[in-house]
Amino acid sequence: MKRKFLAAAWIIILSLFLTTGVYAGPAMDRIVKRGELLIGTSGAQPPMTAITKKGDIIGLDADIARELAAAFGVKVKFQILPFAKLLPVLEAGQVDMVLSGMTITPERNRKVAFVGPYFVSGKGILTLSDRYAALQQAHGLNSPEVSIAALKNSTSQIYAQTLIAKAKLKLTDSYDEAIDLLLKKKVDVLVADYPFCALTAYRHEDKGLLAGKAPLSFEPLGIAMPEDTLLINWVRNFMVTLQGSGRLEEMQRKWLTGGKWVDELP
Repeated sequence: MKRKFLAAAWIIILSLFLTTGVYAGPAMDRIVKRGELLIGTSGAQPPMTAITKKGDIIGLDADIARELAAAFGVKVKFQILPFAKLLPVLEAGQVDMVLSGMTITPERNRKVAFVGPYFVSGKGILTLSDRYAALQQAHGLNSPEVSIAALKNSTSQIYAQTLIAKAKLKLTDSYDEAIDLLLKKKVDVLVADYPFCALTAYRHEDKGLLAGKAPLSFEPLGIAMPEDTLLINWVRNFMVTLQGSGRLEEMQRKWLTGGKWVDELP
């Protein structure tokens, strides 16, 4: 209770700074004047970001975005784009930040700033159950006889190209496209974030999808941001409070342990 009270108090103080202009900077001033926080996200990476049957944006990233907007005292507006296009629109100033299960990497960090990690993920694999046993034998995934799907411009692409380079790689614009290829047996394996693989295997167990038992790598997820020192500092302090209050942990439990929200997905 005490931690929740401290979090609420911090949000009120930050909101007062913004609305009175005492704590304003170029990016923050623009957000407040616009009355909207523009968030770039794919909407296709459950449980981080997803679109329901009704067209609502849900997931851990969506909840964090709404908390940020509330602290700013503005509305949140999601810009839905293919994952590969998210950083270019951020660099072009068309969104204020990106929340889309994005791993913090040195290459990305040379182009944009990151606040986080707010969650540590890892790579996973998704395949059909009748292929799983075969992939455990001989050279496993790293074989020219194996075809792999991965999201374009993602760390999954880098993982496949460096650690399972002998396999044939098919890049897709979305996870939906990759799953379709997998179900039609046009690829043998999908390499993606472990939480996504686990959730998808659970949702499509009747179709014979099976996920690997544990993450294969270390993937710290962060909020991608423009080079605005004050905005970065503000979001970093907000996330520290969100974590210290226990609110972030509550949100992670909600989205990463299943629940009724899964039935809302198309």
